[in-house]
Amino acid sequence: MKEIVIMSGKGGTGKTSITAALGALAGSKAVMADCDVDAANLHLLFDPQVEHEEDFYSGKKAVIDYDLCTDCGICEEKCAFDAIHWQDGRVVINDVSCEGCSVCFHLCPVDAIRMEDNLAGKWYRAKSRFDNPFVYAHLGIGQENSGKLVSKVKQEAKKVAEELQRPFIFVDGPPGVGCPVISSLSNADHILIVTEATESGLHDLQRLVELTEYFKLSASCVINKNDLNEESDRAISAFCREHNIPVVERIPFHPAFYETLEQGKTLIESDNKEIIAKIEHIYQYLTKGE
Repeated sequence: MKEIVIMSGKGGTGKTSITAALGALAGSKAVMADCDVDAANLHLLFDPQVEHEEDFYSGKKAVIDYDLCTDCGICEEKCAFDAIHWQDGRVVINDVSCEGCSVCFHLCPVDAIRMEDNLAGKWYRAKSRFDNPFVYAHLGIGQENSGKLVSKVKQEAKKVAEELQRPFIFVDGPPGVGCPVISSLSNADHILIVTEATESGLHDLQRLVELTEYFKLSASCVINKNDLNEESDRAISAFCREHNIPVVERIPFHPAFYETLEQGKTLIESDNKEIIAKIEHIYQYLTKGE
């Protein structure tokens, strides 16, 4: 089983469009996982049939028992996150601002505050319209710990792949280089970095390559919109050569990217034979030897 994580150092490079197209080509051979839990959108192209959904709990939140509360105000005074304030003559807790530090719980003189498990989001196991087993999740608004939810999605995707004996897992990773990205890189066999021919594309590629090298991960690159800036394209190619990262494909800017998205389709379902051929070549490169 080979786990391939598709990454980008920034949003808008075409990462999810390419991931969706790879999933469409793979069909039932690949388990798909959307680890961009803060802004999951792979399901919009996959039209999945949900087979299982489950709440995801992470961290704690403070809750006041008003039958016990004496409105002494100690909790409001000591809260370092301004999550507790007065409203209509009593103290209330703002769930979004509460960090679950438990200071109020420990300081309450009448034990009127308890710490409850925090509902942070949901994760789903489904089947895509391309017959892929598909695992994805949604992090709740204002919730943190997205790295833990990413780990959950990856664990479930691996479990499904082992149960169904699928040779590949394709992971749509979150953009950037933060905690969710590091979680998505764990135990990966190969990283496909999707960048674009711009100065910011080069900068964010460099940050992502630094991460892959730190974790000693195999990586390759796709330069999307490579015709936007020839100088940036050359600089990205030179950087990849310097770091022994193969440039698998260069994809020119084309309206097919946004036209297929508007129609809820993948690039494989477009009418552009050149882009289809390039996606097929990327797929062959990633799956060779299996």
